[in-house]
Amino acid sequence: QVQLVESGGGLVQAGGSLRLSCAASGRTFSSYPMGWFRQAPGKEREFVGANRWSGGRSVYADSVKGRFTISRDNAKNTVYLQMNSLKPEDTAVYYCAAGARTYDSDTYIRRRQSYDYWGQGTQVTVSS
Repeated sequence: QVQLVESGGGLVQAGGSLRLSCAASGRTFSSYPMGWFRQAPGKEREFVGANRWSGGRSVYADSVKGRFTISRDNAKNTVYLQMNSLKPEDTAVYYCAAGARTYDSDTYIRRRQSYDYWGQGTQVTVSS
């Protein structure tokens, strides 16, 4: 049984940083897409960033480009989201996602339906 468990969320002031972690168990994802999405109250879940395989190029939503960075540790089967220069509009529940299929284009990994496994989410709150 595959499980994704996020951690690292919390309350931070605007301009601060947080690092989210997502530990996967049940299978390895080094050759498969992993990414992060977020959902603010009253809004749909939106893409934050992802890569198609460990070490592959990461792609990001325009709203976080230059501030957020995705990395993976294959030995720990874990993906991270480093968030810097946080803004109040980054406040949301952040979800880790992993896919069981490979894709030949970054276009697909921006879509929620490309992922087969989801974590339970971790709250990030940025105060102004």
